[in-house]
Amino acid sequence: MSDNKPIRLKTISEFHKLRGLPAPKHPLISVINFDDMTEHTKVGKQSLLFDFYMISVKRNMDHKYRYGQKDYDFDEGVMFFMAPHQVLSVIREEQGKNPSGWMLMIHPDFLWNTSLSTSIKRYEFFDYSVNEALFLSEEEEIKILHIIENIKQEYQSNIDPFSQNIIISQLETLFNYSQRFYQRQFITRKKASHQFLEKLEIFLNEYFEGKLTMENGLPTVRLLSEKLNMSTQYMRGLLKSVTGQTTQQIIHEKVIEKAKERLSTTDLTIGEIAYELGFEHSQSFNKLFKAKTNISPREFRKSFN
Repeated sequence: MSDNKPIRLKTISEFHKLRGLPAPKHPLISVINFDDMTEHTKVGKQSLLFDFYMISVKRNMDHKYRYGQKDYDFDEGVMFFMAPHQVLSVIREEQGKNPSGWMLMIHPDFLWNTSLSTSIKRYEFFDYSVNEALFLSEEEEIKILHIIENIKQEYQSNIDPFSQNIIISQLETLFNYSQRFYQRQFITRKKASHQFLEKLEIFLNEYFEGKLTMENGLPTVRLLSEKLNMSTQYMRGLLKSVTGQTTQQIIHEKVIEKAKERLSTTDLTIGEIAYELGFEHSQSFNKLFKAKTNISPREFRKSFN
């Protein structure tokens, strides 16, 4: 299988066929159990491109997923989200045990003309890289599974004018619980959060002290997310939870910190300091400094001296 040419799955039926499953009961939504699959990933690498949403909980996996250019080994009770038009690569080094768990697939057409058609975009976990998957407690997993079973029972029963609204309501409940559990994960993983802040601080210090600002300008949110190996959305959520600040505010704080150092310890002009810190125009530097400190750089230097 060529690594460069993923298998595109336009419909849920195509995924069922790929994994040796019967045709789905509903063409636009399906819940499957991994134990029911007769065709699993073979040894090697297989890349899949989904045209639909996918939410799953996987256990006992002896292979890796590669998603968002990052590798991840799934463990017990890990919940994973994928939005349409994203590539998932499954890497299996040897044939062993098959995974257990479940998968929910939702085609965007199912959401058409419903409350979720636009609001689903606000659930940031669909954009997360796989190493930012959701770790569920046993109690949380039971709660999620109960919702999944309700969805499955509803679309497998006789379809009537109420079915879609009921399923949409269940999906919203599922996403809202997932949002809550993600926030819990931010809070409880304090050690990881501390390490993240430490790495962020080190990178920003090295960036400014190495004078990369003169070549590349101020560090961007995208640059930070790339250097810290996480998506911009996840980084934003983590920073907001841990520090109460946005990524841009963190960057600006570091700019002000470095500006104060230079203003108080060097004879560089305001324009030279602005240039060193990545500003094309000193007016922009002056404006930011005054907005953050309530005084101008010149006033700060004068008061300090």
